[in-house]
Amino acid sequence: MPNHLTPEELAKEAGMDREEVIRICLEEGVPIYQGKIDKTLFQASLEAVGAGATSSQS
Repeated sequence: MPNHLTPEELAKEAGMDREEVIRICLEEGVPIYQGKIDKTLFQASLEAVGAGATSSQS
C-alpha cells in the first residue's frame, strides 16, 4: 500500500473532498511534494485537528 498519495486518492480514502484535503494540508503545514501527500502525516494532522475540536467543545 503506497504511503504517498495524490490529493484525489487521499480524499477518496478519507471520505472528503479534494479541496478539503488541500485546505487541511495548508492549514496544518503538511507538505505536498511533487503533487503527493504523506498519508501518515496527513492522518496524524487530521487526528490532531479532531482532538483539538473535541477538547475545545468540552
